[in-house]
Amino acid sequence: MTSMSPAGISRDTRSNVLDWLSLSEYDWSGRLEHPQFLARIYDLDALPSNDYRYKNAAGDIRQHMVNNWDWEDDWVFDDERFQLRDGDDEVFLKFLVETVHPRVRDDRDAAAAMVAAYNDTLRRDGYELFETGRFGDRIIYGWRQIAAYHAPATLKLTQTPDLTENAVLRRHLDLIERDLNSDPAAAISSCKNLLESQCKIVLTDLEVEFSERDELPGLFSSVASALAINAGSVDGSKRGSEAVRKAMRALSTLVQSVAEARNSIGDGHGSVNESPATSRHARLVFNSTVAAAQFIADTWHETSPKQSENVPFFT
Repeated sequence: MTSMSPAGISRDTRSNVLDWLSLSEYDWSGRLEHPQFLARIYDLDALPSNDYRYKNAAGDIRQHMVNNWDWEDDWVFDDERFQLRDGDDEVFLKFLVETVHPRVRDDRDAAAAMVAAYNDTLRRDGYELFETGRFGDRIIYGWRQIAAYHAPATLKLTQTPDLTENAVLRRHLDLIERDLNSDPAAAISSCKNLLESQCKIVLTDLEVEFSERDELPGLFSSVASALAINAGSVDGSKRGSEAVRKAMRALSTLVQSVAEARNSIGDGHGSVNESPATSRHARLVFNSTVAAAQFIADTWHETSPKQSENVPFFT
């Protein structure tokens, strides 16, 4: 684990994690007193005191959170000495890792629940906690940087011609959310299903015929033709227009790749061998899916007379 630059993890992400921890049933210091816990990460003797009676942080924390307990339970989250909201990523991540260390928390199920909650938010900024070793039957966690991805739970579907069809799209997102890290092959298949459903909704809205047997590349080709996607241009810029046309061709390749990923490492056709797909493969396919779906939706809402509200398909 290498040192990271400050603020790679956004302040919103940090706040969401800390707010969750504050509202949860879990005490961030576990079975340790606050000075004991913080000394695992910081040199408390070298940090200043906020109480004039004590020469360093070790003294004022012990006075207020051991002897008197007269600070708020989550005082450390906003204490600038500990840089949890605005400091280095490494400091913030070390803090989270320590909250689930076996020395701090002896309930492995609680630790696992906390890690799952942390990762639901951290992965949006490209980080996660993961198992690095064992302490008896307890897990020791570390942190690592991963490829950031659009979190399905934060993607918002807008109005479609049929609310039932809208529910189908939401269902695909729910399945992706569920499986992205625990069952990558299933998540990859759901990505293809999401694009297929979107294409069919758009074609239905535009009154373009298609067959339920049509595969994703064919459906996308019909959508691209109906929406004139492949004719993309930039007014007044020949070079810009050519660049956009190249991007449109790349988009077709992207959709084809999602379909092929489902067929080769997804769970759509069944196989005698376990899929080699990992969570990073699933995140890559999902990011590709969002790129294609967002462009289709943006173009659809600009051109379809039935879509009166200019709201993106994903936000």
